[in-house]
Amino acid sequence: MAEVVCKCGVKRQAGYLYFVNKNGDCARVQMARAGKKSSKKQEVLHKCGIKRKAGYLYFVDKKGNVAMTKMNRGGRKRKRR
Repeated sequence: MAEVVCKCGVKRQAGYLYFVNKNGDCARVQMARAGKKSSKKQEVLHKCGIKRKAGYLYFVDKKGNVAMTKMNRGGRKRKRR
């Protein structure tokens, strides 16, 4: 279950990718499409200033808030020698 870290209330628009940038702020960038050139400049929507913890995934949820959840590390277990 995800835990809300910052209540931003960002309204989503189609054609944009929403994420938490390196500074811990809520940002968006236009999605890449085949054969189309775009500026690829990120636009900061809300200054959150989140300090990230190791082993957690930070994302913008359906309500437009920044949330975090523990990373699910899958894969096959390795044999010990």
